[in-house]
Amino acid sequence: MTTETSTLMAAAAERTVPIVRGIRDDQLGDSTPCAEFQVRDLLNHLFQVVVNFQAAARKEAMDFSSTPDFLAEGWRDRFAAETDRLIAAWSDPAALDGISPGMGMPQPMVGNLALTDLTVHGWDLATATGQPYRPAEAAVEALLPFVEQMAPTGRTMGVFGAEAQAPADAEMFERLLAISGRTPA
Repeated sequence: MTTETSTLMAAAAERTVPIVRGIRDDQLGDSTPCAEFQVRDLLNHLFQVVVNFQAAARKEAMDFSSTPDFLAEGWRDRFAAETDRLIAAWSDPAALDGISPGMGMPQPMVGNLALTDLTVHGWDLATATGQPYRPAEAAVEALLPFVEQMAPTGRTMGVFGAEAQAPADAEMFERLLAISGRTPA
């Protein structure tokens, strides 16, 4: 059984997992569109999101108090496997019921947070490592109103940067990136 959230996560993963697999070891120290993260840091953050939001789907505690180093031998395959586990966890319709005990927000919003990271950080990593990235259109359509709604709170929490200027004729994904503090180019 699947949910719309898990279907969108699967579509986003189809784009992001190949980006992660395409990152060379010599690129781990490169800068990213997230000023505070090098590629290594952003990979570790995204790994942490993917692992913790599996627990969120089951309404279990998440731990973001530290960022472990996930980049040991075989990390590319492990990222793909953990992403599959994330999708499976959000495939359970019960994952979308109720309020997250750890975050105090409706579970569908929690799922959208994971989907946002999987999509936007996929672009961040692609941009940082010179890889092409084309987002899942259905995910972008679902995320744009969510990110517009969450951006002010995200900025006060340091999750999003200041909104960037998107071109007047920007596509939805460019607008999503700009709202999240990235300069789409």
